Amino acid sequence: MKKPRLAAIEYIRGIAMLGVIGIHVGSAYSEIPAANMHIIALMEILTRFSVPIFFFISAFGLFYNLDLQEKFHYASFLRRRFRVVLIPYLFWSFSYLLLDSIFHQSPFPDGITILYILFFGTAKYHIYFLVILLWFYVGMPLWIAMVRHAGSKSLLLLFLLQVAFNQFSSTALWNLQLENPLFNELLTYRLNYWVLHYLFIFVLGGWLAVHMDAFMDFLRRYRQALVLFFICTLLGMLGSYYQAIFQDGLTAAEAADTVHQLTPVGLLYTLAASLFFFGLFSQQRLSAAWTGSLSLLGHHSYFIYLAHPLAINLLDALFHRAGLVLTVPLILLFYAMAAAVTVLFAIAVRRLGSRLPLLNLLTIGGKR
Repeated sequence: MKKPRLAAIEYIRGIAMLGVIGIHVGSAYSEIPAANMHIIALMEILTRFSVPIFFFISAFGLFYNLDLQEKFHYASFLRRRFRVVLIPYLFWSFSYLLLDSIFHQSPFPDGITILYILFFGTAKYHIYFLVILLWFYVGMPLWIAMVRHAGSKSLLLLFLLQVAFNQFSSTALWNLQLENPLFNELLTYRLNYWVLHYLFIFVLGGWLAVHMDAFMDFLRRYRQALVLFFICTLLGMLGSYYQAIFQDGLTAAEAADTVHQLTPVGLLYTLAASLFFFGLFSQQRLSAAWTGSLSLLGHHSYFIYLAHPLAINLLDALFHRAGLVLTVPLILLFYAMAAAVTVLFAIAVRRLGSRLPLLNLLTIGGKR
């Protein structure tokens, strides 16, 4: 029997989607010499939970509708999930490669280069997410075994191992160079396909979905503590960011690249945000305006994630042609316009897709 729909999942997708747009708008803004460090903190530090929380809710959705007592049909699972992810991944990758080739007047990549690009997810700066998601699908039998045998102690151990692994990846492997060019590529782009960087948050999402009743009770009992946990980890992220600027002498852009979601404080912030937003959207009654807006964003989040660089590039070209300097008010306007344009684009494509199902299949991997 199919379980009831969880509105909280859709609302979290909406929040995370706004965060992803903020990260990419903030990244472009941080390249400006006179960029405001506090705006960069708003767009690139407060939003750092956005990408890993997608892995959390992806795992939650998978395991929420999965009966661990029944036989897992691996081949059928891969067919369904690859249609939803692999087809849009190929469509959007080739679309971005073609657009970049046209607008930058550069040759379209050759066959071998395309294979590299597709394997590493480098057709556009955001699309690697689908590569990692595909690898998570491939390893699903292993994640099922881990979730089935996990407990609070083993999850704590997994979190500590995650911290250690991410630190190792961010330090020992950061500038490591090997003699073999292929191995160098595999190492350089490890963040684009190594699922181990997000293993804890994925397994946690699956485990909490399996223990849904206990999870809801936990959110009710520790509501205030979870709010405090979220605030403390947010302050930890901001403190690390400003320390990198004022004490370590980094630029705001360098600090934003240093204080990311894979650092120890970033992992804690992702964990706190996942629990906080799930509790907020599960336990609190929101106004119709809020639920409607978040539901709209969540419903179109997949398309918005894949298409939002188009809006950012378009607005960047328009602002540049108009000779506008991105002051604080203008960058906030830029962000609002990027989000609004992408949402409107998503709605228009979905309406067109209702008449042309192939369009939906290519852009979001489904009929609807």
